[in-house]
Amino acid sequence: MTLVLIVLGAAVGAPLRYVADRAVQARHDTVFPWGTLAVNVSGSAVLGFLAALPLGDGVMALAGTGFCGALTTYSTLGYETVRLMEEGARFHAVANAVASVVAGLGAAFCGAALAQALL
Repeated sequence: MTLVLIVLGAAVGAPLRYVADRAVQARHDTVFPWGTLAVNVSGSAVLGFLAALPLGDGVMALAGTGFCGALTTYSTLGYETVRLMEEGARFHAVANAVASVVAGLGAAFCGAALAQALL
């Protein structure tokens, strides 16, 4: 049953990631991957929020592992950072890596803090 919940969450998270990434990136005329940053930071905030709540294993499998796991994408972060380096956009590559880690951790912390404030 856990596997089914993960698949269901991922079936929503993956298409949302694609749509959100494309929508954000279409609004920026730059090599910086704003779309990937946006989905990773928002997914980190949601996961931080969920992790701070007293939720059952099923809800965490569906929303945490399935939805947030498919919404966020470490592999695309890595690929885009390497691609930026190869294209000579070193500043953008470093900024992408640093901003993704710092903003992702900050978003997870803020999500958890919001959940705690609501409890």
